Amino acid sequence: MKNFKESMLELITETSANLPADVRRAIEQAMKTETAGTQSALALQAIAVNVDMACDGAVPICQDTGMPTFEIKTPVGVNQIVMKQQIHEAIAEATKLGKLRPNSVDSLTGKNSGNNLGGGTPVIHFEQWEKNEIEVKLLLKGGGCENKNIQYSLPQELPNLGRADRSMDGIRKCILHSVYQAQGQGCSIGAIGVAVGGDRASGYAFAKQQLFRTLDDVNPNPELAKLEAYVMEKSNTLGIGTMGFGGKVSLIGCKVGVYNRLPASFFVTVAYDCWAFRRLGVVLDAGTGAISTWLYRDESTAKRMAKSTGLPLTGREISLTTPITEEQVRSLKVGDVVLLSGAMHTGRDAMHTYLMKHDSPVDLHGAALYHCGPVAMQAGDKWMMNAAGPTTSIREEPYQAEIIKKFGIRAVIGKGGMGARTLAGLKESGAVYLNAIGGAAQYYARCITAVDGVDYLEFGTPEAMWHLRVKDFPAIVTMDAHGNSLHADVDKASAKELAKFAEPATL
Repeated sequence: MKNFKESMLELITETSANLPADVRRAIEQAMKTETAGTQSALALQAIAVNVDMACDGAVPICQDTGMPTFEIKTPVGVNQIVMKQQIHEAIAEATKLGKLRPNSVDSLTGKNSGNNLGGGTPVIHFEQWEKNEIEVKLLLKGGGCENKNIQYSLPQELPNLGRADRSMDGIRKCILHSVYQAQGQGCSIGAIGVAVGGDRASGYAFAKQQLFRTLDDVNPNPELAKLEAYVMEKSNTLGIGTMGFGGKVSLIGCKVGVYNRLPASFFVTVAYDCWAFRRLGVVLDAGTGAISTWLYRDESTAKRMAKSTGLPLTGREISLTTPITEEQVRSLKVGDVVLLSGAMHTGRDAMHTYLMKHDSPVDLHGAALYHCGPVAMQAGDKWMMNAAGPTTSIREEPYQAEIIKKFGIRAVIGKGGMGARTLAGLKESGAVYLNAIGGAAQYYARCITAVDGVDYLEFGTPEAMWHLRVKDFPAIVTMDAHGNSLHADVDKASAKELAKFAEPATL
């Protein structure tokens, strides 16, 4: 198949840059439903602008291009060994071109392979069928939403919902709880794939397979169709909203499948995916490997989603330029929209661990620390950011308060919020947490005017400390220096709404 590798490279590039038609329709409906002028509405507008930017430039929608997962059906006799090798070559090429971020890390040494190849990366599942053509479906699911996957073993006590039994009502409770526990850390608005039954391993795999269904399909099992519709309706009354800011829309899809199980086991497994639901597919000529048909695409896949190329400003935004003073920080409150300019430094998991025991290579007093693992491209001795959205901040909870105090940091930027320890640290040291829009990697990349340098590149591109210059970088104060947290407030309010579904329900 002389065209197979080329077809795989095109599939990877398109999947990374262009949302499928059903996901676009769901986001557009969410934009119509959400209350105008709210933080969630602002986030949805940023998402729409970002989708257009990624599509126009054929660049990653989100900097976390995730774990590539291929589901492939082939005729009998097709050489799957050669196909796997050429998929690996296409993955490496896509990474080199900046269509994928280097995401494959050795779990023992911490070393990034640099080309998205390594043990278990990418994930490729083959299946034979009787058709004389090849079908390849690809899902790019990022680490932030992957961390919000969850598995329940019934019977089980669930917070706010009570006991979940081995019954349809118990399944219902588990699914509602899975939406609640994701909050904004999974980049809501999100979609969930659910597997009922199986063993622990097959449950997770089958749950992820449900994400290959379109968001607007109808389950052929009438009982499951009712369950999916119920979950969609009730989840959107929890008030989690886009990015966990609070709002009318939290979920854009729920797909449930059922496996048989062992008598002793009853698992309900949920695969959570974010709004940047990157899933496309192709049908190939079995002889040449050339693309004959695209899956999940129609004319709306190229249609613009945003009404403008930027965010509508109200004039109430607060402009800040680094270095930031404690007085400026303590004047901010939850809900303020900030436009940040000046120097910004990235730091993720490896950097936080390192900074706990070492000095920083640059002065961080009054600085903004950005939880971001960008897609970075080098041309000569200069770097540029191909995608630069925020990562989930809660992973840095064990370190953040100490690092803020140690280095005099005034602003931490990420997504999904942080916990009580960081909140106390913000109050003590005089700092704020700024929530950027998760997944909006192109929008934020356009706010970067220069890359001043990079330290600790040996940690890998995502984990290095990048020194950036930004202009009018928008983010929302969601944790202030006075002990207030929007994330804690939304969590508490949505838990109260979740508790309304503790009693058995008729689907």
